[in-house]
Amino acid sequence: MQPTLLTVFLLLLSNVFMTFAWYGHLKHLGDRSWYVAALVSWGIALFEYLLQVPANRIGFTVLSVSQLKIMQEVITLLVFMPFAVFYMGQPLKLDYLWAGCCLVGAVYFIFRS
Repeated sequence: MQPTLLTVFLLLLSNVFMTFAWYGHLKHLGDRSWYVAALVSWGIALFEYLLQVPANRIGFTVLSVSQLKIMQEVITLLVFMPFAVFYMGQPLKLDYLWAGCCLVGAVYFIFRS
């Protein structure tokens, strides 16, 4: 598989774990102490790092660190939007579109060279 595509795939999977680690406890552990939520989140985040570190190492063979970072931010928004709407029950807002437009601009400037 091409390094860029493999990087995108691994970062997508990594972001799913990251999103659940960062925000899943809000739905399921609201009645528990913050340190219980932190320990559960760290456990989930381990899987995120097991995917994210190789993704960045593979990606860095063909992309700059700036390109990797912007790619990560775009993927984060793409994963977070359905998570927020479908899993957390948040309303779909135009703010997601405007944030996406800003990221399209960031992608353009980072990848144009």
